[in-house]
Amino acid sequence: MATQPGGAVAIYPGTFDPITYGHLDLVERGARLFDRLIVSVLRNDAKTPLFSVEERADMLREAVQGFPNVEVDSFHGLLVDYAAQKRASVILRGIRAISDYEYELQMALMNRRLSPQVETVFLMAGEAYSFISSKLVKEVFSLGGSISGLVPPSVEARLRNRVRGWSGA
Repeated sequence: MATQPGGAVAIYPGTFDPITYGHLDLVERGARLFDRLIVSVLRNDAKTPLFSVEERADMLREAVQGFPNVEVDSFHGLLVDYAAQKRASVILRGIRAISDYEYELQMALMNRRLSPQVETVFLMAGEAYSFISSKLVKEVFSLGGSISGLVPPSVEARLRNRVRGWSGA
């Protein structure tokens, strides 16, 4: 892998609504593989997230503070343009299941077409986290199920406050 001056820079993009231990597993492993890892929240106008970009970035900053080579940011637009702006040579993505692979392969091939110098690296989800998604966490939580062990305690507290705020309590 070709590195930029100062080492290999990777971007781990995502919606992170909310961050889960599955995300943090990829952050930890990515932090070991790359000199600098930028975890970046996508500003996607097509989705209606539970938390604002700023709230998601705050949750990420709390969760990754133990990794000195990890920073948190946000972006809007084409990921390859953002990668060029950040001088990143790698896009880090996680794969949980075949359905993830099909989508991620399409995105990786389009990104390669748009910017051949940026490589996409896929990491398989850790076995303990292969079933976790932000969407599933929100659904289980909204139905009163326990999400303990799926998200950091601070994220669970934010979910509790957000749901309480919606109910008017």
